[in-house]
Amino acid sequence: MSFRVLSAEIAHETNTFNIRPTTMQCFQDRFLLAGDQAIAARGDKNTELAGLLDVGRDYGWQIDHTISAAAGPGGKVTRQAFDLLTAPLILAAEREWDGIFLMLHGAMVTNFSDDGEGEILRRLRAVTGPDVPICVTLDPHANVTATMCELAQILVSFTTYPHVDIRTTGRRAAELLHRTMSGDIHPTTLRAHRPMLEEANGGRTDLGPMIERHALARAYETRKGVYAISINGGFPCADVAEVGPTVLLTCDRDVPENAEIAEIAETLADDIWNRRRETLNTYVSVSEAVAAAKIWNAAAGPLIIADYADNPGSGAYGDATNLLAAMIDGAIENACFGPLVDPKAVKDLKYQDIGTEVTLNIGGSTTPQYGGGPLNVTGTIKWTGDGRVVGSGPMLGGLERSFGSTVVLEVAGIDILIVSIAHQMLDLKQFETFGIDPTQKSVVALKSMQHFRAAFAPISGRILVCDSGALCTLNYASMGYKNVPLPTFPLD
Repeated sequence: MSFRVLSAEIAHETNTFNIRPTTMQCFQDRFLLAGDQAIAARGDKNTELAGLLDVGRDYGWQIDHTISAAAGPGGKVTRQAFDLLTAPLILAAEREWDGIFLMLHGAMVTNFSDDGEGEILRRLRAVTGPDVPICVTLDPHANVTATMCELAQILVSFTTYPHVDIRTTGRRAAELLHRTMSGDIHPTTLRAHRPMLEEANGGRTDLGPMIERHALARAYETRKGVYAISINGGFPCADVAEVGPTVLLTCDRDVPENAEIAEIAETLADDIWNRRRETLNTYVSVSEAVAAAKIWNAAAGPLIIADYADNPGSGAYGDATNLLAAMIDGAIENACFGPLVDPKAVKDLKYQDIGTEVTLNIGGSTTPQYGGGPLNVTGTIKWTGDGRVVGSGPMLGGLERSFGSTVVLEVAGIDILIVSIAHQMLDLKQFETFGIDPTQKSVVALKSMQHFRAAFAPISGRILVCDSGALCTLNYASMGYKNVPLPTFPLD
């Protein structure tokens, strides 16, 4: 039997403290593709869509992929954007389907709903009724709500951070959807949640307790009636009631009657709670990072300084200047820094000749109180042009990203990558495309939390993680949470 499967990809990680709304233009800046376009661009890369198509080919499914859309993490998604993005999916859902496959993030907040994914599922169910199997893939930084688990039978998250198993997750989830459509299994998803802003290590899976948890989860998945276990670290930059880490148990719908099996999710969630004070990252100050850079011996490889707090991948603005200013003041040379998001500076510089010396303000214009204000610099233009990048690393390999119009400005021995569209650093090509070879630098300062490690750890001599005081600072008490229920760790 050839099953008919409807699919869609609508992804956003919403930082509710970001003052800039996420509009349709934001989705167009990242990617906004109709079905056939999405399959051509993303259907053979490290994407959930590729995993879905792999399984669909194996079983001869008829797949109608309606849309692939993602915006860079940022402020709340507008109602207009949300309605436009979901319309093709809801319209197509009016036809008859054997199953539905959704590629979501799990931490979307709109300007009318704190649960964007729950709203997508609610609209779908209003059309399909309760019985059509819905399978959802999630980023492990999802804030998974009870509504999401009530409205979708299958929810499966990536198991790695950096996320190198996205295609594999698509395959795993699609296999479960096939078994469901075939009548082989009858799944439901249970949810265990703990009152924390995030798992204490941000969900790192390259070392630490998540390695043990995932090993235990894979062992539990061999039990009869257990189909998938997803461990989500949560996304703390969302001031919503259901923020925080969750464990999802996708299992047979009769399993809730089996207390021993149902307890699996609670056991893993208890471990997250009990080890909430165990941390893997040591966060240095800007001054500490620069002090280390001053004495760094580049023969061991470049010193990587990751500005955790100004990570565009978590909805920070990417324009914080505290770290860059300290590097200039500290006379750190043979270095690079990026990205610095400043469309106005790019506009002022992009038509200048290579080699031109300029003086101007860069960065720090959005909320100077977070991460530093505008920085006045004098430098030399080294590169200008279009910011299109085709990645080559474990996460992006073959996928395209665009920084928009881009300029490289050398200031006091530091190559500064100034861009128009915010992206975090997670691939060497994001420097190399613009004439910057990070392997030849003594110091590489970049804006990212963890994803950078997949590509940059192999070239590094040492990695420092820096809290510059920008929007994703770990000083949660300074952010003014209003909707998170108390008690929630570490707010009280």
